[in-house]
Amino acid sequence: MRLSLLRAARLNPAVKELRLHLCQTGEESKGVRDFVSSGYAQLKRENPKLPILVRECSGVQPRLWVRYEMGKEKSVTLTNAGAADVAKHIAELGK
Repeated sequence: MRLSLLRAARLNPAVKELRLHLCQTGEESKGVRDFVSSGYAQLKRENPKLPILVRECSGVQPRLWVRYEMGKEKSVTLTNAGAADVAKHIAELGK
């Protein structure tokens, strides 16, 4: 996972915000929780001015939202995704 996280660390300057929505206890959000505990610090270190919001809500479907310039947004579902999959999605949407 560390290699995929390193590729995802530097995001395109067109990315203006990252939002991770997850459930604190739901099994379908386990990979997102694992990513937040293991990969958030490095991602924030590499993108210090980028707002990275982690939103926890009981029963919510895990999802990644990326906001670009001019208010354009893209999202991808993270249901049952592992921490490496979350890093991969961030890398893909952060290009």
